Amino acid sequence: MTVSRSARAALIAAFLGWMFDGMEMGIFPLVARPALQQMQLAAGIVGEGFVQQWMGIITAWFLLGAAAGGLIFGWLGDRIGRVRAMTASILCYSLLTGACYFAETPWQLGLFRFLAALGMGGEWALGVALVMEVWPDAKRPLMAGAIGAAANLGYCLIALLGIFFPIRGDSWRWVMLVGAAPALLTFFIRLFVPESERWAASVAQRPASPFLEIFSPSQRGRTLLAVLFASVPLVVTWGIVQWIPLWADQMTGGKEPTAKAWTQFSLSLGACCGALAAPLAGAWLSRRATYCGLCLVALGLCQWLFHGFDAFDWVFLAVAFCVGGSTAAFYGWLPLYLPELFPTRARATGQGLAFNFGRILAAIGAWKMPVLMSFFGGSYPKAGVAIVMVYLIGAAAIWLGPETRGRNLPD
Repeated sequence: MTVSRSARAALIAAFLGWMFDGMEMGIFPLVARPALQQMQLAAGIVGEGFVQQWMGIITAWFLLGAAAGGLIFGWLGDRIGRVRAMTASILCYSLLTGACYFAETPWQLGLFRFLAALGMGGEWALGVALVMEVWPDAKRPLMAGAIGAAANLGYCLIALLGIFFPIRGDSWRWVMLVGAAPALLTFFIRLFVPESERWAASVAQRPASPFLEIFSPSQRGRTLLAVLFASVPLVVTWGIVQWIPLWADQMTGGKEPTAKAWTQFSLSLGACCGALAAPLAGAWLSRRATYCGLCLVALGLCQWLFHGFDAFDWVFLAVAFCVGGSTAAFYGWLPLYLPELFPTRARATGQGLAFNFGRILAAIGAWKMPVLMSFFGGSYPKAGVAIVMVYLIGAAAIWLGPETRGRNLPD
């Protein structure tokens, strides 16, 4: 089967866009503690509560921005085309991440993260829609795995930066400035990536009204189920997995500056493997059985990590690798399944809503994380044990969704 040059260019653009998106998301867990400690010192405030409070607030702002961006840029992608909207989303997240270099207070840092998140939330839905529409149906599981692994590769890259260049209070700003580099990718996209012919043919028949379409009587049930299926892994990822590097730093008492980076690297490397494997399993077994199995495996591995460790060592990193693989495997499954639920004229909007709505729920959790941490005596693992129980909801709910294995994308 011959693959066109335009299809390869679309895959490269979507892969790099989501990889850099992951890199941008991975920056904050590494810089948050030194950046907030520096701002705390400048404000003359003492106590660990300042860092935990602002970490929760800024994470919540980020998640709300990503949720809004998924809707805004997804809608744009259905109205003006995948390529132009994706270009705008990448410019948004890269330039505004770089702007964090100039933040002097926690609220300024949070504002820039919120604005950057608008682009990050939109890029996923646009890249997935573009790739799935230009590649042959038989290649969709492989494409889903590649896109799912891309963001986690970005996490790996920023973690390696943190390993070789330990991030402290006097160096975190330069890491944020690196985040502006992906803006250069937009030149490649505009020059070499053509628009989705499938989208162009669809909107030529009838103007796109994506919000009306995804909530139409015939589509509403699928939309709500898609939201639920995406929300389960997102709540766990942003509710506790993103906090595991801070837990590692807490276990070392801050005396090992690379502990956060090593932990993030282990999680991200495992995530790359999990995201590649999950859609292949979905093509071999079934979409529903794969999702149910992922929920149960992730639940078991997370319980092992949170119950079994109280010290940072190489065994902890090995289990973190497995946890990263199981909790991020959903991000390879979702690019395979979600496009199969929505028609072409509303695909980017539907995916953007489904993938990012879970971030609103996670934002509420992140905002209340200091309260949760206080309830559990400041223990990240005790909080994690409770949060990951949400996987049981996903394991049961997936059987309400349609089985789409072997079917073409809906027009």
